[in-house]
Amino acid sequence: MQKDQFFTRRRMLLAGAAAVGAAGTAGVVLAGGTEETARIPAAPAPAPAPGPQARQALKPSAFRLQPLTGYGPPRPAPRKLKVRTEPILKISGRGRHIMLTFDDGPNPDYTPHILDTLARYDVRAMFFLCGECVVDNRELVARMADEGHVVGNHTWTHPLLTTLDRRQIRDEMERTSDAIEDSYGERPQWFRAPYGAWNRAAFQLGAEMGMEPMAWTVDTTDWMTPGTSTIIDRVESGAAPGVVVLSHDAGGDRSQTVHAIREWLPHLLDSGYHMTVPRRRT
Repeated sequence: MQKDQFFTRRRMLLAGAAAVGAAGTAGVVLAGGTEETARIPAAPAPAPAPGPQARQALKPSAFRLQPLTGYGPPRPAPRKLKVRTEPILKISGRGRHIMLTFDDGPNPDYTPHILDTLARYDVRAMFFLCGECVVDNRELVARMADEGHVVGNHTWTHPLLTTLDRRQIRDEMERTSDAIEDSYGERPQWFRAPYGAWNRAAFQLGAEMGMEPMAWTVDTTDWMTPGTSTIIDRVESGAAPGVVVLSHDAGGDRSQTVHAIREWLPHLLDSGYHMTVPRRRT
């Protein structure tokens, strides 16, 4: 009888677990070393200046499932970090290292192809995930974990954070970290503001949640769908030691990104570069 009551109560909790809906960039060098390297053309051309992404925010869902935590152990509080006033733009360290990052996913139409290409060349990357996409594509987040990629928090609905109050920003960030932990197995230690639009609250809340703010050095502008050859040229001409490359695996038609990485990734690897991801803080 008690067992029947337990499962009846759990079904009621699951049925009622719906969530309510609820962005410049400057340079700081990432300290602390790297791990997970594979091989990228050194180009004398300077990297393009970072800038906000110019696409529409993801359309919020009417209902969003929140993690049911009543029957599991409480999540440990993340270690609070020093509050930064600027996001990280580059990676530190010796040698020709580059970090690849992908925003807005995961997406079932494009993310698997990008993961396949990364796996083919034994390369690790960072994926900044949106919570709404995480809950719809949990198997892709689990695959990222299995294949050694690092994931970061990119909010739940991809809003312009500078238009939200502190409570709304917290909700966007916290719920996304919860969803990532449920699928990836660990809470994210990195955060990227949608459109690259940061404010004090985003820096403060990210630090409270144990997340460092990560921006980028080279924008492929794939969000503008400029053509596969243009994306390839922007990556190859912007490649230099320490740069962080911004691409997207969701938020629109990303077929050009899928085709471009198949061309520029082996070229950069053959040119002597190494792809890296940040070491997880303990």
